[in-house]
Amino acid sequence: MTTSRDFDGCVVRIAQDRDREAFVLLFDHYAPRVKALLVRTGSNPVAAEELAQETLLAVWRKAHLFDPGRASAAAWIFTIARNLRIDSIRRSDRAVYAEDQAPPGDDPPQPDAILAGVQDGQRVRAAMASLNPDQAQAIEMAFFHEQTHTQISEALGVPLGTIKARIRFGMMKLRAFIEREAGERS
Repeated sequence: MTTSRDFDGCVVRIAQDRDREAFVLLFDHYAPRVKALLVRTGSNPVAAEELAQETLLAVWRKAHLFDPGRASAAAWIFTIARNLRIDSIRRSDRAVYAEDQAPPGDDPPQPDAILAGVQDGQRVRAAMASLNPDQAQAIEMAFFHEQTHTQISEALGVPLGTIKARIRFGMMKLRAFIEREAGERS
């Protein structure tokens, strides 16, 4: 039976010696688990398979960044998978957004659509103003400037876990603010 420490050792061996046997062991164990997680979180099976393979390829390439003192191999690998899925969703959202844009020469937007957009913008600004400055800054960097949590952490000189907490709690506050406002308008 292979233990968590054994898998940690596999990643270390990959980092130090480019050990192919260790990689095969990791791949055989984690690829199906990563795929299953991705399918459970909404990816279609084909995309999940591709992301699982991309995840394990990232493990091969980034093994030197693994620190068994900070996380287990499983946590590290599933975090890579999660981040790749987020990146994939962002890429596909941008592609859909670009496809939805009206080509030049189409009818201009109607006044009620313009007004709705302005009102939505005002709601977002009001909701963002309800956050503490650290949360607002982290959310702005993540969603408006499309920076990863790691990039934000490095830019602000704040631990990665702190950035994730700021974003998570900030998003919870934003949701509560918007739901409260929607209830007041009803």
